[in-house]
Amino acid sequence: MSSVPGVDLSLALEHGLTEEEWEGIVSILGRTPSYPELGIFSVMWAEHCSYKSSKVYLKTLPTEGPHVIEGPGENAGVVSIGDGLAVVFKIESHNHPSFIEPKQGAGTGVGGILRDVFTMGARPIASLDSLRFGPIDDPKHRYLLQGVVDGVGGYGNPVGVATVGGETWFHECYRGNILVNAFSLGLVEEEGVFRAHASGVGNPVIYAGSKTGRDGIHGASLLASAEFDEGSEAKRPTVQVGDPFTEKCLIEACLELMKTGTVVGIQDMGAAGLTCSSFEMAGAAGNGIDLDLDRVPQREEGMTPYELLLSESQERMLLVAQAGQEERVFEIFHRWDLDAAVVGTVTTGGRMKVRWHGETVVDIPVAPVAQSSPELERPTREPAALRERQKLDLAAVVPEDDLQGALEALLDTPNLGSKSWVWRQYDQLVQGGTVAGPGGDAAMVRITREDGTPTQKAVALAVDCNPRWCWLDPYTGTQAAVAEAARNVACTGATPLALTNCLNFGNPEKPEIMWEFAEATRGLGDAARALGTPVVSGNVSFYNETSGRAIFPTPTIAMVGLLEDWERHAVSHFTSPGLAVLLLGETREEVGGSEWLALRRGLEAGHPPVVDLEHERRLHALLAEGVAAGFIVTAHDVSDGGLAVALAECAIAGPERIGVDAVFADPLRPDALLFGESTGRIITASHDAGALLALARRHGIAAYEVGRTGGARLVIRPPDGGVWIDADVAELHAAWAGALPRRLATSGERR
Repeated sequence: MSSVPGVDLSLALEHGLTEEEWEGIVSILGRTPSYPELGIFSVMWAEHCSYKSSKVYLKTLPTEGPHVIEGPGENAGVVSIGDGLAVVFKIESHNHPSFIEPKQGAGTGVGGILRDVFTMGARPIASLDSLRFGPIDDPKHRYLLQGVVDGVGGYGNPVGVATVGGETWFHECYRGNILVNAFSLGLVEEEGVFRAHASGVGNPVIYAGSKTGRDGIHGASLLASAEFDEGSEAKRPTVQVGDPFTEKCLIEACLELMKTGTVVGIQDMGAAGLTCSSFEMAGAAGNGIDLDLDRVPQREEGMTPYELLLSESQERMLLVAQAGQEERVFEIFHRWDLDAAVVGTVTTGGRMKVRWHGETVVDIPVAPVAQSSPELERPTREPAALRERQKLDLAAVVPEDDLQGALEALLDTPNLGSKSWVWRQYDQLVQGGTVAGPGGDAAMVRITREDGTPTQKAVALAVDCNPRWCWLDPYTGTQAAVAEAARNVACTGATPLALTNCLNFGNPEKPEIMWEFAEATRGLGDAARALGTPVVSGNVSFYNETSGRAIFPTPTIAMVGLLEDWERHAVSHFTSPGLAVLLLGETREEVGGSEWLALRRGLEAGHPPVVDLEHERRLHALLAEGVAAGFIVTAHDVSDGGLAVALAECAIAGPERIGVDAVFADPLRPDALLFGESTGRIITASHDAGALLALARRHGIAAYEVGRTGGARLVIRPPDGGVWIDADVAELHAAWAGALPRRLATSGERR
């Protein structure tokens, strides 16, 4: 240890700690920390691990409900789906690593979220991704797009977990800081849930999985907890390198081991590696741990205590087993060709003691590190420009003189065009449970018990956020994100149960960013309470900005719902000619924050559309009943691009192109009627319009029969007999399907 740097305030500041935090550390220890101890505090008190800027707001979110088995605080949330079964799910960010090294950053993001799920005892069965990039005409962002997609597929495919849906969005605000949010869901017996507790004094602490290397050191503290600048790409060595084949073995070994009754507690080594896993497990149980770093499997020579404790090497687990069962544990991991070693013991006293080469290099209390990290109430201030950008006088906006041209242009944008270029690179069918994969409002995965016994149940999954709306009004925009995610799940016929969130924001040290975060979490909490969808897990990602320019607030919401009978579900496209087409919900003259306004008028302004949460909840009930009764065959959320785009998607997104002839009588400006993005609306198709209209009346939902499916054209008319849009469905499909490939191909990039 003679070569380690001298530990003082200056070194603490280099580690991302503040002067006040340094003083707190010295006070806790009663002395200057050792170099490894400084490293421990720096990662555990970093924003990424401690949530020090967000804790005060996260505590206000609703986390309990009739289906909730485990809420925030564990690796992932757990929700009952009945009959002794539960789903385990969470979404997390891997933004900064993916910007620096897109393939490995995205791949290890997938690997990390999978470990969060199977750590709880669940077999991962489905993944989603939410991706945000800068403009696609920027060669760097085409490279980032291809690298991230390669990383998601390159990890998820070989590990054997289907990527069944997601979203991809492009905007100038992400030019310096992309977002890669990864979601995973697993299935577990309710009685088989495991937690990250280091319980049982004298029990062995066992390391399992890959060997430890020097990759990922300070990924959590100095990469994920600081904003970018021009030198950020030099941080490439802090990005971990993943191995999906090892992860697959780790999944199987852990799930096999969990059935033996030998596991007391288990935690994956994600951010901050061995440090975070050991401190959090000890803290959760109120115990201490004695660690011996010489026993840690290592793949590089000469690793120091600092490196061993802070490494974020992938595919590693830390578990506490019943004393005397060590050989049983080793036998299983070794059979799966994985390292396993006893590296410590659970102790009393609540202290973490770490030895290396016979010397004690760490001796600190667990609680201040793991459970009593700083909790900040940072100042908040409404952005000075907010009121100005919310101003929008529709009368001053030039009316659209080519409605059909506007629809064609919208379908050809990277944001509204088909994302099949992305998801066709993912395995959507592995494990055989996918009922509906990418491309619809929500994915659906059938539930089969671990022993292979099929059930009639399915879960519906959707991930949503409109960052432009959140920039214009974080409170309303976040409510809208929750509402849309729930609505998309409900479009399948499923009942929304609970959500997980990934809250992506800029630098929390800026009062304007903290105001956005405070408003967003207020909107999230109010919407979750109103819809009965508690927040069971999540992630906060701050410092998403480069050279002082922050991303739009992007509170990504992933919603999970339950279908009791997977054979009775609706799809988001027209299935046959001759069906009545009905619109559920009211259209208002709302173009603020719309894709049409941004694309055709170059304006990002106005208020987002109103969100009526009571209406949304009644809409969920209507959809569940209508789908179960067979009245609703097609249900598609009207969102980005408005009514015209939603009708076009119904016509072109299915296996067959089926046209529609529709009439809208609303007394609104035609462009606002067709391209406004009022919330709470669903395009439906039914064999029995009368039954669906009666059902809508009973649930208090406005419903209008607007047309009928059939033919090869998309026709939208005003009530006076004229024609607003009369387009060939095949041509619309060609523009929509080619929106991404055409831009990549014309830039000399691979398809």
